[in-house]
Amino acid sequence: MSVKFEDRPLDKVREETIDQLVMNYGHGELSSEAFERRLDAAMDATEHSQLAALVDDLELKPDTSYDSMKEQKFSPHYGQGRAQPTENVVSILSSNERTGVWTVPREITVYDFLGSVELDFTDAVFQHPDVTIKVVGMLSSLEIYVPEEIMISTNVFNILGSTENKAPSMGNLKQVPHIRIEGFHVLGSVEVKVKRTIKEKFVAFANSLKETFNSKNFY
Repeated sequence: MSVKFEDRPLDKVREETIDQLVMNYGHGELSSEAFERRLDAAMDATEHSQLAALVDDLELKPDTSYDSMKEQKFSPHYGQGRAQPTENVVSILSSNERTGVWTVPREITVYDFLGSVELDFTDAVFQHPDVTIKVVGMLSSLEIYVPEEIMISTNVFNILGSTENKAPSMGNLKQVPHIRIEGFHVLGSVEVKVKRTIKEKFVAFANSLKETFNSKNFY
């Protein structure tokens, strides 16, 4: 016997609703305006009935091909690359950044004094499921950008400083990396945030799906 619709986890129903919206938009069944309006409503929904109403007029449902494309789009990048097991990032009266496509070592130690450091994991390639960032800083700032599909935990001892984690986790993808941030900061800040929101990623994914479908029809 299947579980009653209203008794199913709301986040799971939300994910299925968004998948159906993306699928129908990708196949030209929804306009871009209607897709984004319904996508916003799906993300803000607090009841099962609200989610059901968003797709009750849509016939297409995600298939195995869709699931495969979604996994490739939303899963963190795992792969091989040239990276030492540990890496030091030093910023003294200066700025330092790691961004774009780069290979993430197992452990990163940040020495930040009177400077700023940016670590951007948005397009990074992971080799290890667990990554540790050790922070040693004074009168400085550390900004860490992460995709929403990875796990983040912070344990930073601050003296007249702050640590903020503004990066929610989707929490439903398999084999996601876990980044642990630890250490101490004096008169400084550590901030974790998302560069591209999950809505922006879904819109980009939907547009890529639409382009793929249109190109197949063209040929």
